[in-house]
Amino acid sequence: MERHEVLADFLRRDYQTEMIQASREEKPSLVIDFARLDRFSPALADELLENPGDVLKEFEKSMAFLYGEKVPVRIRNLPERRSIRIRNLRSEHIGRLISTEVIVKSASEVKPQIESITYRCPDCEALQEVWQEDFFFVKKPVSCNNCGRRGEFPEVEKKMTDFRILKGVEPFEITTGEQPSEIAIMLRDDLTTPRMQKKTDPGNRIKITGILKELPKRFKGKMATKMDTQIDANYVEPSDTEFEEMDISPENEAQIRALAGDPNVYERLRRSIAPAIHGSEMIKDALVLQLFGGLPHVLPDGTRIRGNIHVLLTGDPGVGKTVLLKIASQIVPRGRYVSGSGVTGAGLTTTVRKDEILGSWVLEAGALILCNRGLISIDEFDKMNRDDQIAMHEAMSVETVSIAKASIVATLPAQTSVLAGANPKLGRFDPMRSITDQIDIPETLLSRFDLKFVMRDEPSKKEDRMLVDHVSMGRIRPHKIMPEVDVNLLRKYIATVRKIRHLDFNEEAMERLKNFYVEMRSASAEGRVGITLRQFEALIRLSEASAKIRLDNLVRIQDAERAISIMKYSLQQLGYEEGVGYDIDKFETGISSTQRGMMTRMLDIISELESEQSRNPKATIVAAPEEEVKVRARDAYGFEDVKIEETLEKLKQQGMIYSPGPGFVKKVS
Repeated sequence: MERHEVLADFLRRDYQTEMIQASREEKPSLVIDFARLDRFSPALADELLENPGDVLKEFEKSMAFLYGEKVPVRIRNLPERRSIRIRNLRSEHIGRLISTEVIVKSASEVKPQIESITYRCPDCEALQEVWQEDFFFVKKPVSCNNCGRRGEFPEVEKKMTDFRILKGVEPFEITTGEQPSEIAIMLRDDLTTPRMQKKTDPGNRIKITGILKELPKRFKGKMATKMDTQIDANYVEPSDTEFEEMDISPENEAQIRALAGDPNVYERLRRSIAPAIHGSEMIKDALVLQLFGGLPHVLPDGTRIRGNIHVLLTGDPGVGKTVLLKIASQIVPRGRYVSGSGVTGAGLTTTVRKDEILGSWVLEAGALILCNRGLISIDEFDKMNRDDQIAMHEAMSVETVSIAKASIVATLPAQTSVLAGANPKLGRFDPMRSITDQIDIPETLLSRFDLKFVMRDEPSKKEDRMLVDHVSMGRIRPHKIMPEVDVNLLRKYIATVRKIRHLDFNEEAMERLKNFYVEMRSASAEGRVGITLRQFEALIRLSEASAKIRLDNLVRIQDAERAISIMKYSLQQLGYEEGVGYDIDKFETGISSTQRGMMTRMLDIISELESEQSRNPKATIVAAPEEEVKVRARDAYGFEDVKIEETLEKLKQQGMIYSPGPGFVKKVS
């Protein structure tokens, strides 16, 4: 019995129903489980692995014999030994069937390609179909198969197919400390349908089964001995399950409903976030709300208000910032962890490169786009270059990334929650100094974070005893510090919550938020701002996330109170000035209203002294003597010497004054 007859027998016996279903599809294909073929004929299964091109053609012949037309056959579930990392692919794998896991870095548009051309012999009128296997050049017949004529043959018909080229990179978690390898992937036929196109867009994590092929390289029109490789994809399946595609069984749904109805659900969720880290309850509460997120709103004029919550963690070393960042990124399907010391603006947002195969420019998605509708954790956020930090402004504010390079003008979605970690310049956080004095992050970017927290390591006999007891418990009885809610159930819980598309606000809850906002504003001293509209919008997002956790379509007073308590805790750490109250300017810009008032008065004194010096014919320099500035500041306003020194230094840092000579200061005109 010939090979295609054996394959036809296998298809009739094992895939009769699947063949009938395939016949109803617009672009039919039949997916074969390798394990079933291996049970039917181990020898044929081994031959498929070693010589896939010929066996797949025989499969298609069998399909044509049974079904009446050519139908692509897709192979899934290869044995584990054929699952190979990109970096481990070698010349010995060329021409063989392999599988590998990648994250799609860039993707071309779907384009047509000639699959075959039918030629007619001018002498005998015989038709000859020539399959076009070369990507770059059209293959023509050398001679007529019927009469042996040589020469040119006129074209009769072209058969076209669709193709798409992807650039895949190794997943982040298997390339820690390594440069991720990448490879080109060719998709054809039913792998380019609109449904599959969505699953293979940049940012998706997919498992590819295909044939590794050599890709000839040409140098000055001549073939080079060095070749590139690409995977001619046979089957593609998502590795990451999107929130919308998660398989939530009736049992899971019952567990989620029970959890959402538990009065202690918030405490249980908090205890499921990094239980190995002792304390930091309010910060963990904020991270829980960030994972569930608020709702995006589109106003009648088209303005879009984000629903994602951004959180910044800073503080002393060794308090668990990195652990929190990593755990949060592992809970959501599109979560990613990156380190700011090794990331660039292009790596975070997007860049443009020249595709060697297509000869055109293509977009390459950065981490923020790869994490679209997910969460990105950026450690060492302060170590990023200032230009790279600035590249994040648009993504954190309006959740898009715009690019205009090499004739490509595009706006890509980046609906991504940002959880960032930063370290103080001098190692430990000083509560007496502003956050902007201690971490290298622009004030405009700091204001994009809804919540900012300081994790401090303060000696306390009671707390230290509880801490070491907790750590010891994790070593001796690790089951005692397991997450209270299983991670898989938590992912499905978040998936269920994210299906909520509409929320109403209870009048009492909204009134509580409005009163808090007004009270914070009115309680501020003259010239001081206790809170701004950005914090009010953050309160709404936090309240919505709190309501969604209960699977409630109504935001209630308890949600408003929870949001207010978290916001107060954040403001207390970074925006509170003793004897004055909350000051959002100190929170976001590092310059409190009190300090700004001192700076204004010092500038007035410097202006007066400069004016006096300009009228003095004996003056050698038109500038204010620094000692005289200090004397007048003490006498006129009662400023303390320490505050005077701090204010002068701040004015110099801000570029408002400079020293034209020893002992003199001058305003920048």
